[in-house]
Amino acid sequence: MTATDHYASVRYLVDDVQAAVGFYTTHLGFTLNSSAAPAFADVVRGPLRLLLSGPASSGARATPAEATGTGRNRIQLVVDDLDAEIDRLHAAGMPFHGEVVTGPGGRQILLPDPAGNLVELFQPAAHRP
Repeated sequence: MTATDHYASVRYLVDDVQAAVGFYTTHLGFTLNSSAAPAFADVVRGPLRLLLSGPASSGARATPAEATGTGRNRIQLVVDDLDAEIDRLHAAGMPFHGEVVTGPGGRQILLPDPAGNLVELFQPAAHRP
């Protein structure tokens, strides 16, 4: 076990490491952990360590050609007030995919990062006693 074992790590392949770092640190509350830009950087928020791998990184080079497109996977960030987050991000010029979706567990919307990777902003439904 290492010192980074207290993080859950997710790798996102990105076209521009600096743009991705700026997006996550400016708009979503992540902090820069380390940078070897333009190849790689990692940002953290709570127990999540997001590995941002540019085209020259070993993580990107290890990906088979048939698996290089973005998928339907996404990280989920829980927010207290989804409408306020949408307003804040719209004011910063951030685009969304689709509209707010409401279900029994709560409300969500999808926000693409600069490379098209998805971030789900999720507000849990109020728990009733």
